[in-house]
Amino acid sequence: MPIFAPVDEKDVTRAIVGGFLRQFEKFADSDVIIIGAGPSGLMAGRELARAGRRVLIVERNNYLGGGFWIGGYLMNTVTFRAPAQEVLDELEIPYQKASEGLYAADGPHACSKLIAAACDAGVKFANMTMFDDVVLREGNRVAGVVVNWTPVNALPREITCVDPVALECRLLIDATGHDATVCRKLEQRGMMHTVGFGAMWVERSEDLVVEHTGEVHPGLIACGMSVTTVYGLPRMGPTFGAMLVSGKRAAQIALPILEGVPA
Repeated sequence: MPIFAPVDEKDVTRAIVGGFLRQFEKFADSDVIIIGAGPSGLMAGRELARAGRRVLIVERNNYLGGGFWIGGYLMNTVTFRAPAQEVLDELEIPYQKASEGLYAADGPHACSKLIAAACDAGVKFANMTMFDDVVLREGNRVAGVVVNWTPVNALPREITCVDPVALECRLLIDATGHDATVCRKLEQRGMMHTVGFGAMWVERSEDLVVEHTGEVHPGLIACGMSVTTVYGLPRMGPTFGAMLVSGKRAAQIALPILEGVPA
């Protein structure tokens, strides 16, 4: 006697294609699009979705979490400086006290919990999708993104030109880490200036990242390590408290901006 339901290949294909297309069509117009599914982007997305906002996270890789999975030096223990353990408590991530004011957690466990929290809140994802450009409106306000499949980068240009597509949003968040991909695209267009991140200084960097998280151009918020690149702040290395707190801060800044932006 068969164990599983009588479903064949065409049914599986239709379920995949139909589900993807329905979601992609719905999120072609989002409240917030976040570029980068690392810890700051995931945290910002979770907070915004919990507030009832339609949130899409665009990630160029086939996995979520950025460096949150693997910690530092390919050793998958991640560290957090107080008071970031309060966020771990909120997400029900187990951790241990490493020293006074410093906590350690299992990277895959912490990352999985954060991804699940974002998904549970209603965040949706476009994986293997790379940011290509911004959509602009009156006053050069950022109003969306131009995206393409990540594997298109690997195609020899003499084969063909694969045109991208555009997704609209009311607010865009750059959570692409040190690359600050969105901010640097605006810099290429002469619309803003980035400094480049500085040398490592953990104690100084985490406070500065949270402090400088905010709107860097009309319609664009920078959070996480992209903030260091915009303002020339020290890098922080393999500690993740500021990533989570910066993501929360980005959502707190985004919500009142969204309230003032016409739908």
